[in-house]
Amino acid sequence: MRFLLAALFLIGPAKSQDPVNIVRRSLDRDHSNFELLKNYTYVQREETRELDRSGKVTRTESKTTEVLMLGGRPYHHLIARNDQPLSTEEKRKGQERMDQALARRQNPSEKEKEKLEKNRAEDRKFLRELPDAFTFRLLGEENVSGHRAWVISADPRPDFHAKDTASKILTKVRGKVWIDQAEYQWVKAEAEVLDTISFGFALFRLAPGGRMSFEQSRINQEVWLPSYLHFRADARLGYVKKMRAEVEVTYRDYKKFQTDSRMVSPDGLQR
Repeated sequence: MRFLLAALFLIGPAKSQDPVNIVRRSLDRDHSNFELLKNYTYVQREETRELDRSGKVTRTESKTTEVLMLGGRPYHHLIARNDQPLSTEEKRKGQERMDQALARRQNPSEKEKEKLEKNRAEDRKFLRELPDAFTFRLLGEENVSGHRAWVISADPRPDFHAKDTASKILTKVRGKVWIDQAEYQWVKAEAEVLDTISFGFALFRLAPGGRMSFEQSRINQEVWLPSYLHFRADARLGYVKKMRAEVEVTYRDYKKFQTDSRMVSPDGLQR
């Protein structure tokens, strides 16, 4: 899932409206956008709905977290469960866990630094294969969230040979992206699973037909950050349990991080 979400999380006027060139330029913006993201905190609400065979919701649960960058990596600090404030004891334990994480990340070992850089390099390598993995077609132009964007379809190329295991996922999805014409950022993206995708030695598998949609917004006139994510799929956990579910994630309250920043109060949550 991490790689799929990384592929969707990418993103000035083009000299050519060749869709491959547009996509390549959007990839060049990814690194600078990530560096700016590290300066922000935000609130993330994730709601998971389990469905029966007819698509009726049978169970719903949500969690709300404040996301901070600790030691160059995101840390999710739980502030509400099912839109209800945490108990005093839960708050205390959560603060302890965050303090411990901050202490560990403030002075990372050389091995930890190498692992972090290796993971980032793997993500970048995966993203760089996108132009070769798909046939891109310019479908037209649309206004999306106040931005003029190119609409580009992406179909997997049958002759694509992945250079590493992670990139094999690219042969099993197709999608569509809306790329801002002024800044080459991905305003919106949609993806569909075409063939079974396995994770973790096939212990978690997504069935064909799964769909994902993703949107970003421009924040403080300097950075593009997630605003909405929706995913629906049939999955199998292990070799027995089947589940049908949809996940909806919203992102809000982006703020520049300051050393005197405080945790978001659960009483201030959007209901």
